[in-house]
Amino acid sequence: MSSPSVTRNVDDQKNSTPRLQSLDALRGFDMFWIAGGDALATSFLGRFDSPAAIRLKSQFEHVEWEGFRFYDLIFPLFMFLVGCVIPFSLEKFRDDPRSAYGRILRRTAALFALGLICNGLLKFDFGNLRYAGVLQRIAVCYGITAVLFLKFKVRGQIIVAAAILLGYWGLLTFVPVPGGVAGDYSKAGNLAGYLDRSWLPGKIMEQYYGYGDNEGILSTIPAVVTVMLGVFAGLWLKSSRSNWAKIGGLFACGVSCVVLGTLWGRSFPIIKILWTSSFVLVAGGWSLLLLCVFYTIIDVVRWQKWSFFWTVIGMNAIVMYIAPRFIDFDRMAVFFFGGVARLSGSGGDFLLEVGSMGAKWLFLYYLYRNRIFLRL
Repeated sequence: MSSPSVTRNVDDQKNSTPRLQSLDALRGFDMFWIAGGDALATSFLGRFDSPAAIRLKSQFEHVEWEGFRFYDLIFPLFMFLVGCVIPFSLEKFRDDPRSAYGRILRRTAALFALGLICNGLLKFDFGNLRYAGVLQRIAVCYGITAVLFLKFKVRGQIIVAAAILLGYWGLLTFVPVPGGVAGDYSKAGNLAGYLDRSWLPGKIMEQYYGYGDNEGILSTIPAVVTVMLGVFAGLWLKSSRSNWAKIGGLFACGVSCVVLGTLWGRSFPIIKILWTSSFVLVAGGWSLLLLCVFYTIIDVVRWQKWSFFWTVIGMNAIVMYIAPRFIDFDRMAVFFFGGVARLSGSGGDFLLEVGSMGAKWLFLYYLYRNRIFLRL
């Protein structure tokens, strides 16, 4: 993949395999919640006092520490989808992997640099810079997973994934921090946080749980498996099996991962901030199940019109993530709908959220219609 550029090509998946529209739609569905859909949902649900509305609203907030909610799925789902496209984009390099290493390195470096820029790199205040972040984790995990995909066959990749999950469990369970005890999964006492405080450059931000970074050094290792699960799903979809066999496989693997992760979570807690191995399995299982639903409806049943809204977002997911840092969509919403929102009473906040999301979507739709896509 090339260095950062604007291109009029959809992507670099130029091979004989038909493009799976479900991947673009699911990526857009996922990015919708990252880019403001959560605020839209909580604003709407906040108008109701029923127990059901309160419980549903909580699903659009991260669990404070241990547990799993819908909003805890959003980031791992995106990473899972990064893995899904690797078999489609890199399969042609399996016979000569060295020819792909340059493009993998360029994409990894470009994503990592973009993440640093989003965190304030250009302020040149390196002592207060957050070096970890969403794009940085995606970059590192993509780079490692892409190399593993080219170096190992499926069986080897499965062994590596299992070794990572078990190894991470072993580290957090049996290796104590200095002055601490082994198996401490608390905010202050876990090994991942200690390593971040000791080795992660820059500033540990309070909003990223304070004792470490939720995209820190050690917790990035099991996140590689999240991308690898996407690779396995992509290989399954790319295979010559029948559509319904693919659906059945996705469903069975999804349920198995959720069940296994939930059971493992009884002894190795499901904690997103630490990206525990049990969390990897639970999030990966739900990602597989969502992919199963989108693939069935969009690519098998061919009911596709409803997915256009998500596809527009999914085709420029990185733009959707970074654009609000440079374009004030909230101010646009206030400019056009501020008066109506003021007269709408309790529904005003919701109207402004709709306006902001609408402005983002129309911006992406303009890019989509002109076939302009940010390519990394």
